[in-house]
Order: sequence, then structure tokens, then C-alpha cells
Amino acid sequence: MVYFTDPTFGRGGGAVAVARDTELDFTGVYRLDPGSRDLTLLSSDFNQPNGLAFTLDHNGLYVADTPRMHIRRFDVAEDGSLSGGDVFAESTGEGAGAPDGLKIDSLGNVFCAGPGGVHVYHPDDGTCLGVIKTPAFCANFTWGDDDFKTFFLTSSTCLYRGRVNVPGLALF
Repeated sequence: MVYFTDPTFGRGGGAVAVARDTELDFTGVYRLDPGSRDLTLLSSDFNQPNGLAFTLDHNGLYVADTPRMHIRRFDVAEDGSLSGGDVFAESTGEGAGAPDGLKIDSLGNVFCAGPGGVHVYHPDDGTCLGVIKTPAFCANFTWGDDDFKTFFLTSSTCLYRGRVNVPGLALF
């Protein structure tokens, strides 16, 4: 199964976008079954659903809602459907940024771009464990190198890299 979101970012025109109308009156979270090619709308009550990440056991799905400045958590059933969707964590703080890129590390901690850098949340209750501060707006990040302990962050002007103690996870 492939899960994805459809925010309308980049459709409003401006310096880095081409203005174009949207075809739907909502934005949502979807599931695509590669075998049958069935596309299923799982949730359409977002303002702008953006980053998403599964829990370590794949029984939960985190989804960032960028303008609402929060992350929601859904339960994932065996058939791939979603239930729940309560707010897991609020993204607050100083500096540029909003919930965007979203991933988990090898311990299940939730990482999400947000105001001032990348916010790290406890997987059980959404408590903010800290913020990896960045000097510029950070939209996304990943782990790399053979041990997945090199943390790469993208900003509006630069690519940053640093070492971390807890490894991330391979994305594919």
C-alpha cells in the first residue's frame, strides 16, 4: 500500500509556483493499492495535510496539518483503513516554519519540521522532547550514511548535516 497526502501548496502562484485551479474542494490522505490500483480517500478533514510517517509497528500513522500547526495520529487497521485522527502534538515555538517533513527514528520518536527547526516528540504522548534549531526555515530532513546517524536538513538556502546518537530509519 502507498499512502500520500495532497496539499495544494505550489498552486497559488508567486515566485516559485504556477497558479492553477484545484480540481477538488478538499485535501486529504489517500491509500493506493499497487496491485489493484484502487485509490481510497481515507480522510478529508484537513486544511493542508502534508508530511506523514508510520509508527514503528505500522499500526499508527502520523499526518502533519501545516496551517493548523499540529500533527494527528490515526490507527491503521489490517485492511489499511484509518480510524481516530486525534491531535497528537501541537507545533509551537519561535522562528520560521510549520509542520512539514515528518519521520520517525529507530526508537519511534516523531520528528517534524516546525517553527525554528525540527521538533522531536515522544511517540507515546506527543510531549516535545526538544527542537533541533536551524538558522533558516527547514522544510524537510532525513538520516543517512551506513549507520543512519547522519542527520540531513534542508532549508530555504542550504543543506545542513550533523551526527546524532539515535539512528533514523531507512525510508525504503
